[in-house]
Amino acid sequence: MTLLVFLLLPEFRDRLTPEFRPLLQAVAWAVLLTAVSVAGFVGELRLRNWRWGPQLATAMVLVGLGWHYWPA
Repeated sequence: MTLLVFLLLPEFRDRLTPEFRPLLQAVAWAVLLTAVSVAGFVGELRLRNWRWGPQLATAMVLVGLGWHYWPA
């Protein structure tokens, strides 16, 4: 929704410009978490031997998210 504000309301672009980079970082974190979670889930459903790697990666991304967003 915030991206829609950037695109559809250009008169607020100057006020919102400092928020654009954190928005892109949050989207990148979400895409990364989704990708590794889907890979682990598919591996679990199909009982593949490689499923533990994506599941470990999911845990590592969650820890990274917590580390990145934890208040200082």
